Amino acid sequence: MSEKTYGNENYIPSMKLSGVCDSLGVTGKKFGDGECAVTCKISESHLNAGGVAHGGLHSTMLDSALGGALVSVIKKEEWCATAQLDISFLNAAYVGDVLVAEGKVLRRGRNLAHCDGVLSNQEGKIIATAKGTWAIWESKPTSMK
Repeated sequence: MSEKTYGNENYIPSMKLSGVCDSLGVTGKKFGDGECAVTCKISESHLNAGGVAHGGLHSTMLDSALGGALVSVIKKEEWCATAQLDISFLNAAYVGDVLVAEGKVLRRGRNLAHCDGVLSNQEGKIIATAKGTWAIWESKPTSMK
């Protein structure tokens, strides 16, 4: 995989990140072969009332990395969505930290996929871990057209 950074201005179409990621400053770092990584530098706007990075940022980053890993291996016409995401918050992240969420596909079946991931800071300290299940459709569901 390329170490080239993908994201809001410089992305490949198959890894276009969401508007939520755009608003949070989350950009792509790695994409392909059942793996995906996204990154974000923590600023004051990412903090919760306790002065540490908000868990919602961690959740968004992990959901994007795990889902991106699956998107990297499904067919162009297929569609997927998060069915379940379990996150364990292990350590705090602070202003100035550079977080990286890395996701990988553990198993892809016909209609379900299982993914796993880790969120760490620039020193390699694990901030959070995640595992999740994604639903897969052969095409975009009619309810979403």
